[in-house]
Amino acid sequence: MAKANRTIKQAAPVHKNEVITASVTDLTYQGLGVAKVDGFPLFVTDALPGEKAEILVTKVLKNYGFARVKRLLEKSADRVELTDQLALTTGIAPLANLAYPAQLAWKKSQVQELFKKARLDVEVADTIGMTDPTHYRNKAQVPARMINGRLETGFFRRGSHKLIPTDSFYIQDQAVDEAIRVTRDVLQEFGILAYDEKEDRGVIRHVMARIGKATGELMVVLVTKTKKLPEAEAIAAELKARLPKLESVIQNVNKAQTNVIMGYQNQVLWGKPAIEDILLGKKYLIGPNSFYQVNPETTAKLYQLAKEKAELKKTDIVIDAYCGIGTIALTVANDVAEVYGVELVEAAIDDAEENARINQVTNSHFVAADAPSQMLKWAEEGLKADVVFVDPPRKGLTADFIEAVSEISPKRLVYVSCNPATMVRDIKDLVDHGYALEGAIQPVDQFPQTTHVEAVAVLTK
Repeated sequence: MAKANRTIKQAAPVHKNEVITASVTDLTYQGLGVAKVDGFPLFVTDALPGEKAEILVTKVLKNYGFARVKRLLEKSADRVELTDQLALTTGIAPLANLAYPAQLAWKKSQVQELFKKARLDVEVADTIGMTDPTHYRNKAQVPARMINGRLETGFFRRGSHKLIPTDSFYIQDQAVDEAIRVTRDVLQEFGILAYDEKEDRGVIRHVMARIGKATGELMVVLVTKTKKLPEAEAIAAELKARLPKLESVIQNVNKAQTNVIMGYQNQVLWGKPAIEDILLGKKYLIGPNSFYQVNPETTAKLYQLAKEKAELKKTDIVIDAYCGIGTIALTVANDVAEVYGVELVEAAIDDAEENARINQVTNSHFVAADAPSQMLKWAEEGLKADVVFVDPPRKGLTADFIEAVSEISPKRLVYVSCNPATMVRDIKDLVDHGYALEGAIQPVDQFPQTTHVEAVAVLTK
């Protein structure tokens, strides 16, 4: 006799290659439409909320499945008709099929939902966006593969390691796109092989290009598996001849069997070791490994907003935690008495100190250390900051960091987040340590056409 409480395993109500008619009710954080069949969710490529479509089921797992649109029966008023589906196929721009005002509204709703689930009663402002939400990225790191005997550059098809060659990447600065195309052509002409990770042979792993938006200075980085790059000088000379704004050609060597794109060994093949950009009136040197925000237009809005919300005074002591190359610290330095920055990556601190020097900032102090540990050390040394800026990685703040904030006891904490989910968690912890949210949460669209959203919050003691 079967046990009364035994769970009966039920088969999914759909099967692979089945064509069904479904209504799309939501959008996932990956930009896929959500359709449900008898409560079973299907994640549908190129489908928007409010649409009805014939969909082909492409994969069925235990609790959910995947599908693609065969024929749209009812279109959303927010749909953008794309002449090239590459942005969606590769995942470069998963929201490219959604009108930009609808993207901004969706990002606001994502932040609202996170705070609602956490039972935090807050106001969320409308998302700050861009005038032109295309071609905004100042940097591209593009994989290289051998296809039909030729080195090609492009992006991988979503969920695969199959490279789709392409000349235009939709969200990248057009000068960056041009640099990638020209570099690919030059490498083809010199017969340079792309690295094959299965066979462990070949040379070029990635091509990177970055530009200083304000200066127009361009850098090309060839990421190689091997220390030797055949015809290196001739390649660099040819790149310079074809790219008038080129200021730097770098070879970056990454010998490791890893998914990490960049190695730590750089060799200047031609020009300068770093290019320069200007952000909010400050100059920044950007090397091949430098962390620098990829969208300077909204970064300026983001940092200006953070600065305003800090309500800085000339007598203030300020800490910039997770300071990177010093962008927030140097943005506020002229408005305060002293600013302290901490960052784990030593090379970033070297950049921050150099950036302080070239901007003639003399009241900044940068430390290469783990941010939570350094915050605790500063607390033990009796440092009392008036304002703390935090711009942590996606994993957010640690319990030790929040404890150290409580010890240092700043009057205001300005939280700049690249992951609102961990921001919500951290805000709850900060509230438990005696802080209160002030004003609205401000979403900022740092990455248009994608599902990512940044947010700024202010907490007061």
